[in-house]
Amino acid sequence: MHGAGSAAAAESGMSAFADVATQGIIVRTLADRIFEIVRERIVTGALPVDLPIRQDALATDLGVSKIPLREALGRLEQEGLLVSQANRGYTVRPMSAGEADEIYALRLSIEPEAAARAARYASDRDRADARDAFVLLDEAGDAPLAEYAIRNRCFHVALVRPGGRLLTTQVIERLSIMAERYVIAHLQPSGRDARALMEHRALMDAWMARDEPTIRDLLHRHIEGTLHDLRAEFAAGDS
Repeated sequence: MHGAGSAAAAESGMSAFADVATQGIIVRTLADRIFEIVRERIVTGALPVDLPIRQDALATDLGVSKIPLREALGRLEQEGLLVSQANRGYTVRPMSAGEADEIYALRLSIEPEAAARAARYASDRDRADARDAFVLLDEAGDAPLAEYAIRNRCFHVALVRPGGRLLTTQVIERLSIMAERYVIAHLQPSGRDARALMEHRALMDAWMARDEPTIRDLLHRHIEGTLHDLRAEFAAGDS
């Protein structure tokens, strides 16, 4: 069972702008941290979709100036999570059946083949990274759904990154970020997280075995199954 989503964890350590990674130091700016916190609030529904974002109030809440906040909001608009309108500023982009269809149709057209190709070319380091991403996802059963969605994205991206197709990886990562709210909506009904875990485990096994036909089939069915569930949820909400 997932815990309640919260931005508190993301807000802790706001003054720490550098993370030590295995391959060096990744400098993280204040705008990067704000981006992560506001994105989590969008993904968890803490920011309502029907009200303009009050930048003064949000900056005060986060304890930052409006300059890095505006930079972060601009990035969130580029990621498809916010929209800007004249005289209204930024608002959260509403979730919709049409957007879900588009996101998942694009993933279906790109991701299964990309993951199969990546498995073929994956180095030992790539395979270790994919395994680590799966372990983190596997251990996320009690994490807030927002954290689960992030780990889910990292796992899916790890399966397509090997092979040197940077543009393909970037497109899939962008689609995965846009899908995070839908992942959370999809996992809220009881039992779906267990089904997702089984599907991810089977996919990981096929990927490690470099079984390209099985990778294509499992990933296509995994993405298509999520889309089918989302369509049913939107239809039920409209009835």
